[in-house]
Amino acid sequence: MHAIEYTRAAELPAILARRIAILDGAMGTMIQRLKLGEAQYRGQGYTGPDGADGRFQAHARDVKGNNELLSITRPDVVRDIHERYLAAGADLIETNTFGATSVAQEDYGMAPLAREMNLRSAQLARAACDRYATPDRPRFVAGALGPTPKTASISPDVNDPGARNIDFEQLRATYYEQTEALVEGGADLLLVETVFDTLNAKAALFAIDEYFEHSGERLPIIVSGTVTDASGRILSGQTVTAFWHSVRHCRPLAIGLNCALGATLMRPYIQELNRVAQDCFISCYPNAGLPNPMSDTGFDETPEITSRLLHEFAAEGLVNILGGCCGTTPEHIRAIALSVEKMPARKMFYPADA
Repeated sequence: MHAIEYTRAAELPAILARRIAILDGAMGTMIQRLKLGEAQYRGQGYTGPDGADGRFQAHARDVKGNNELLSITRPDVVRDIHERYLAAGADLIETNTFGATSVAQEDYGMAPLAREMNLRSAQLARAACDRYATPDRPRFVAGALGPTPKTASISPDVNDPGARNIDFEQLRATYYEQTEALVEGGADLLLVETVFDTLNAKAALFAIDEYFEHSGERLPIIVSGTVTDASGRILSGQTVTAFWHSVRHCRPLAIGLNCALGATLMRPYIQELNRVAQDCFISCYPNAGLPNPMSDTGFDETPEITSRLLHEFAAEGLVNILGGCCGTTPEHIRAIALSVEKMPARKMFYPADA
């Protein structure tokens, strides 16, 4: 088996082998702090040439909370958040596309806009990364593919375990559309994240591979699952080890965990990944602790706490990529980056001909 020849971000494997790379923090947390109303989500407050110009004023459903729509209606908001994370020291910036699938956008009556959302989001992240990149410090756009609100292996009806509200082919099609637009918009790598149903993730990975075959592109892939409770399993029932063996066929550049748990509770599962995924880089971007509605960010941990905990991960030699998920801010990312800037990256078996 030979090393993968990437058509984009070809230098990223060498960077991860040399030092810990920093992923950005939460997009949703930053948007929530702005307290945008329905009118702002439809475009009020921005008159730039890349805005919506009243396009969604008559849309029949409420769109407040549809953060992915902001890439079209309020690109200034998304652009500013990207640049704040880059200024804080992020090497990798996620596109504002966690819910930008036609499946997820059905909730807002905006499924036909999914491709445009992904394209515009990738273009915004690309422009921000290009603005901050230097010859000795490249910045990378991570095209984010979220789990969708529907699951291929979990019943939505507690009284009917066999019921399903989506199938593999529907997921494959929506993820292919998303992948195509993200790459066209300038993504350097693809991040299949917050995986709580492995079958959904496998549909995304199938669609990505299909796109690679059709396009001739080959981008690095990061797969990040989420352990939902102290059982150490993702929601569809797999242990972290089983999850790794279910997705390793796609030869991801990195495997990791994000979201649900804060760093303290996530640690044993990152340790487990470190043991079983010896030929793969490890990523970790936890929530800022547990939810706390009294906090400004909605979560417990301050930047000092989160950065101290993730410094311990680095000191143990567990990780190659660190960042933040729900509740984290540019201040969290800056603190994380400073806390690990002199720490060596996790060592692994990664020969040139692997």
